Amino acid sequence: MIDYIAGDESQRFVQLYRLNLIPLFVVLPSVVWVLHDYFVTLEDEVTYIWQQKPGFGRLMFFWIRYYTIFLVIFDVVQIHGFALPGVPSLDLCVATDPTTRMAGALSLWSVEIVMQLRIYVLFNRSKKVALINAILFVISIGAFLWIMVFNALQRKTLIANAVRLPLPGCPAINGNSQWALWIPAMLFEFVLFGFAVFKSVVSTAARIKLNQRTSLTGVLLHENILYFLVVACLLILNNLMAVGATRIPWFGFGPFHAALGITTGRMMIHLRKFATEHLDGDDTPSLPEIRFVGNPVLNAASSCPSHDSETIPEMIHDIENPAEVPTPKYPLIVRMAMLP
Repeated sequence: MIDYIAGDESQRFVQLYRLNLIPLFVVLPSVVWVLHDYFVTLEDEVTYIWQQKPGFGRLMFFWIRYYTIFLVIFDVVQIHGFALPGVPSLDLCVATDPTTRMAGALSLWSVEIVMQLRIYVLFNRSKKVALINAILFVISIGAFLWIMVFNALQRKTLIANAVRLPLPGCPAINGNSQWALWIPAMLFEFVLFGFAVFKSVVSTAARIKLNQRTSLTGVLLHENILYFLVVACLLILNNLMAVGATRIPWFGFGPFHAALGITTGRMMIHLRKFATEHLDGDDTPSLPEIRFVGNPVLNAASSCPSHDSETIPEMIHDIENPAEVPTPKYPLIVRMAMLP
């Protein structure tokens, strides 16, 4: 993307026209990608998500998954609708720019809430870690909103001369501090990434394999690190496209919205699938069933004359009131960290 500069009118028009065509072509594969991924993973969603009890994690999954579909369809309608002759106007283009950016930010913030909860669980529900991440999260949102409002106020002047040209849609122009819009979110992602890397280094549970199987902690860390790398690359690419100093043209927000939703949805389904198959499945080793004929206590007492009548009530008490077996902590971790 380039800034609007003075010069030959026809040359500017050709350059801006080409830049406007790129989002038109790129957004269609984005929506096809999202819909294809949805139908590919729909069976797993029905199997592992629909059967889950209602809760915050399940709600977040459905919100992120279906909001992503809505978002990329909105991108298609907005970009191709504005490409119709006579539709774009100065006021409409000025209002649309912050609207599309806010719509994408809602998706990113929703995912960051999920990742904060995962970090919270990985650090044994540390309130200190949760508080630090929550404060930084709020700061990143505030910085994003401040930059967005500042750019929106300057947007009208920036594109005023280009809107009158017969372009397919609103002018694909970034300027002022548009490049800095996603910097706060990217910095916060690096903080979460640092927590995940630190935990992977110091955590023994992440490296232990039970029955040649990766632990739940290991799965959480692996998915978190992979997610952070994907999102960091997307945010860096957005900044490079917006800064105007590279040869990378502006693709629009379609690929960013699609990649973010697909990555998060698959990550959440995979964790639920892992928990169901390895922690709640039928393949859990169990002791063979033991059957008694008659009263085992009385039979044992009658066959052992050394036992007097006073020991029989104690034996009955021990059998009827066995020692409590501690409940594994994995279901709690899954409910909190799986999301869903």
